[in-house]
Amino acid sequence: MDAFGDDEFVSGSAEVDPAAEFLAREQDQLAGLEDELEPISSAPNPLPEESELESKPEEVNGYEEPAASVSPKVAKEEPEKIRKWREEQKQRLEEKDAAEAEAIEKLRLQAREELDEWYKNHNEAKTKTKAANRESAMNAEKQFVAATDEIEPGTEWERIAKLCDFNPKSSKGCKDVTRMRSIILQLKQTPLPSKS
Repeated sequence: MDAFGDDEFVSGSAEVDPAAEFLAREQDQLAGLEDELEPISSAPNPLPEESELESKPEEVNGYEEPAASVSPKVAKEEPEKIRKWREEQKQRLEEKDAAEAEAIEKLRLQAREELDEWYKNHNEAKTKTKAANRESAMNAEKQFVAATDEIEPGTEWERIAKLCDFNPKSSKGCKDVTRMRSIILQLKQTPLPSKS
């Protein structure tokens, strides 16, 4: 243990108390600060009585150690500027919170109105589309019934040609039906002789 100097530390600790030495040094350095602080007049005295601070020497391992002087804790009063800033900051934060809550509520109401308007427009468009589909389906059915009532012998291929789409551009991506299209057109123009 000699290599680390522990012998000096152990022997020195029995002679001088390091805690008492530290406290004495701190009291010397902070001695002038107590005069600068303003006394707290309205608050109850947080300092203990002087009689409570005095302590008797304690006996440790058979040796009597001197009592360490205990310095009372001084309650620090917050400077006026900092107190005002805290109050102003608290007020600003409360105002911002209130403004944010108001803005959120306003956005919720606006979103609700827009959603209701969208549903209204959507339902109107759906109703119009349903009505238009019904009407076009009824017209198509009427035309189909009228066309079936007028069946004349020899016009079968014309009716078939009406049902076919002969635009070659519209059949992109589908099977090639040009041959069938040409046969239907040919039969429409020159129908087969009927067997009578």
